[in-house]
Amino acid sequence: MNDRFAQSIALAAVLTVGPLTGAHGVEYTQVNAAASQISFTYGQMGARVYGTFGTFEAALDFDSANPTAAHATLTIELNSIDVGSSDSNSELQKPAWFNTAVYPVARFESTRVTALGNNRYAVTGKLTLKGMTRVVRAQVTLKPQNGIGVFKGEFILKRADFKVGEGEWADFGVISNDINIMFRVVAPER
Repeated sequence: MNDRFAQSIALAAVLTVGPLTGAHGVEYTQVNAAASQISFTYGQMGARVYGTFGTFEAALDFDSANPTAAHATLTIELNSIDVGSSDSNSELQKPAWFNTAVYPVARFESTRVTALGNNRYAVTGKLTLKGMTRVVRAQVTLKPQNGIGVFKGEFILKRADFKVGEGEWADFGVISNDINIMFRVVAPER
């Protein structure tokens, strides 16, 4: 068999059934919330502060063969914040910060996923916090591990965009405007 004939057969196979090395993708549709995490860091008077949100719900519909059709939502219970101090956790519930009595949750919903290559994606979506909705974009990396997909990503939230930390807390020299949001979403293969 000559090389040109072999190349023609390989091309016909790719066009009719897809690439010979994995004609289908891997689907992830259920999130393991217990293994997932949402955390953040910010600057406070020159020091880095780390915190987490302990209660959230996530929904995911992701097929690695068609990432542009992916969809994700995330709802965070804002009163589940933990920055390592019960006084600070209580302060963050107040109207100047999250105002959890009026706005108990933050919600993210994806609107577009762009494949960047090597299991990296740009996820654009709408984040609603304190009744305000802004577009955010996160860089996400998928790490398949023994039948589980680990989606790790991060983005910068500008607290001024959502009026988080008003009044005496509005000074960015005390608490930074940039809040680095990091997430790890774990989902089994379907």
